[in-house]
Amino acid sequence: MYKMDNPSALDQLAHPGSLFESLDNQAVRCQACAHHCLIRPGKRGICGVRFNLDGTLMVPGGYIAGAQMDPIEKKPFAHFLPGSQVLTFGMLGCNFHCAFCQNWQSSQVLRDPCADPSIDFIHKVSTEKLVSLAVEGGASSIASSYNEPLISIEWSAEVFKLAKKRGLKTAMVSNGFATPEALAFILPHLDALKVDLKSMQDTEYRKMGGRLQPVLDTIKLARELGLWVEVVTLVIPGLNDSNEELWQAGRFLTSLSADIPWHVTGYHPDYQMQDAPPTSAESLQRAAEIGQEAGLRYVYAGNLPGRVGSLEDTHCPKCMKLLIQRRGYRIAQNLVTPDGACPFCGEKISGIFQ
Repeated sequence: MYKMDNPSALDQLAHPGSLFESLDNQAVRCQACAHHCLIRPGKRGICGVRFNLDGTLMVPGGYIAGAQMDPIEKKPFAHFLPGSQVLTFGMLGCNFHCAFCQNWQSSQVLRDPCADPSIDFIHKVSTEKLVSLAVEGGASSIASSYNEPLISIEWSAEVFKLAKKRGLKTAMVSNGFATPEALAFILPHLDALKVDLKSMQDTEYRKMGGRLQPVLDTIKLARELGLWVEVVTLVIPGLNDSNEELWQAGRFLTSLSADIPWHVTGYHPDYQMQDAPPTSAESLQRAAEIGQEAGLRYVYAGNLPGRVGSLEDTHCPKCMKLLIQRRGYRIAQNLVTPDGACPFCGEKISGIFQ
């Protein structure tokens, strides 16, 4: 936990949250993520941004650490408005501390002195301004990403609520360490959820600061609630790339639905994990083949454009015709009909295409 000694610039932007339970002696139990932090007055949760002020849980809002217009394929989503643009925004902090984090400068800033941005890292912004940027920029959707969006889920809900009124779809890119309360809270305002399935070993999750089961539960519950779900596994040599573990991941996803898109993506040395080599194209092809053998109908290999054969593309699972051709984040062709079907055989292609 973190002490709240002097209010920071971030704390001054905080507002009362919704996802918490009031306890005796002004303590609160946070319900935003599966840590379920017990936070006493003047203390913070594990994420560092949710804190107890006199018995009220204060949560982040009203700022961004960054925002950018991206291809939706960069998130990555393959069956959620393919070929469209998404305005992605992020904040600061995380409920995990992964040694291989790709966005550590923003996610780990509250616990790692090496990731210490200036005050310029915090940009005040209203929900109206953020949504207007998306609309004026030609985005079809808006997404919370970069750091962990669960720890600022109340503000994401405000942004998403307005975005949907303006005709945008909404998405979250999350580590999936959620609670049923958090999913129920965001459900009316959310269309799609991308979950990182980092490992099938609980011991590895505990090194990252979490647990495996809540992530598996999130993927299952999100689908049951009707959210569009895609899953990504960053394939790291020596950590999660064994045939056995990849098979476990593939079989778990297939047990929920063979239509869940699974992205196996390439790792590059970063942050505190510089020793493992970059993931080879051969490793990604092997991982994708295992996913296909496990029964998944849509498996993608990412981060190595042009080096993984047709594993960037979407094929009809029935007639096997090429439907969406990709190179990296660029769509060369998209033949899926607006109502999400193969134009050659009529097979339904799972996803959100319109």
